Amino acid sequence: MDKTAVMGIVGSIIFLALSFVECVPGDHFVDLKELDDGLSSPPSASALMVGLTLIQGADSKGAVCLDGTLPGYHLHRGSGSGANSWLVHLEGGGWCHTVDSCVFRKTTRRGSSNFMEKELPFTGILSDKPEENPDFFNWNRVKLRYCDGASFSGSGQDAEAQLQFRGQKIWLAGMEELMTQGMNNSEQALLSGCSAGGLASILHCDKFRDLFPSTIKVKCLSDAGMFIDAMDVAGGRTLRDLYQGVVTLQNVTENLPSSCTSHSDPTSPQWYPQFQCFFPQNFVADIKTPMFILNAAYDTWQVRSSLAPSSADPKGFWKDCKANIELCNASQIAFLQDFRDQMLESVKAFAESDQNGLFINSCFTHCQTETQDTWFADDSPLIENKKIAEAVGDWYFDRSPLKAIDCPYPCDKTCHNLVSME
Repeated sequence: MDKTAVMGIVGSIIFLALSFVECVPGDHFVDLKELDDGLSSPPSASALMVGLTLIQGADSKGAVCLDGTLPGYHLHRGSGSGANSWLVHLEGGGWCHTVDSCVFRKTTRRGSSNFMEKELPFTGILSDKPEENPDFFNWNRVKLRYCDGASFSGSGQDAEAQLQFRGQKIWLAGMEELMTQGMNNSEQALLSGCSAGGLASILHCDKFRDLFPSTIKVKCLSDAGMFIDAMDVAGGRTLRDLYQGVVTLQNVTENLPSSCTSHSDPTSPQWYPQFQCFFPQNFVADIKTPMFILNAAYDTWQVRSSLAPSSADPKGFWKDCKANIELCNASQIAFLQDFRDQMLESVKAFAESDQNGLFINSCFTHCQTETQDTWFADDSPLIENKKIAEAVGDWYFDRSPLKAIDCPYPCDKTCHNLVSME
């Protein structure tokens, strides 16, 4: 066997091995399972499959994935009363904060359209069935693919590493493309997103509003996007370190909300480094467009990758707990309850606005709009006897306001808690 063939086999083995590396922000590699946005169950056989469309000409505008390939989206057209209504959903899937992690990422669907699925199932908030998605089933529904690693907010490049940090331009090219597909005639619109896409929906909410006339209804929804600047189990700031890396490497600062970055006086009590404006808690209350925050109080991604990553827990004391909340001991539960308190404090000012909505359930999960069992099903999670789809719909259509905060774990028996089998 020649040397090239041997190297190819070795490369394949290394790639397969890296596909199962634990998702630890301090490490160079990312678990591809974690990049699946925490989906808790596979789609049904009857799920609508929607094809991938690449944005032709986006490269001429500098809007490309990490590896320079074209960005893409999936669109299912609306009909009937929803023919001129648009729901744009921003895909999630973590971030890359070092050159090495971004180089690895561009060998996956999160960094290159070469590896993106040619079709995706549209379930949950993207479903076309009224019994699964009562308020948005017949809207134009879009999933904008995520391939930049900075929540659609990066700028610039690393020529030596052959990395393109063009998240902001992907956002702009995506919106321009959808306008040519009929979104310019929209009568109402909703920007949503899950995980890193949920953070992006907060970051881009007011920009999305600015795309439309002031006379039409435009709102935003963030699912699992309230990433908290919390201390990890070792007393460090794992997620803060990761975010500083993302913002610095991908030159995100210029695209962060000015309401936050304008606090530039280090002597002011409100001052903090500009990279911390990537944390939504530092600007979400300043967003002018109506927004709905959906989050699990014990978000599994944050527990596993921010609060108790292996870098902060090298002896594995948290291994069982972060795999299954029912296996947590009393001190671990107390730590998680403190995290819940920080989550609630982070949305306190945001919740004071009558135009905003809130659904914070005490579940051990991550992303609840994309999967049918958590979005709208017979046994979906409830707060105040409302399912998530009902709560979002009532808020969007002004049928009734909702600012629902669940009781602390373990009182909610309607949760669909995620359990890791590792």
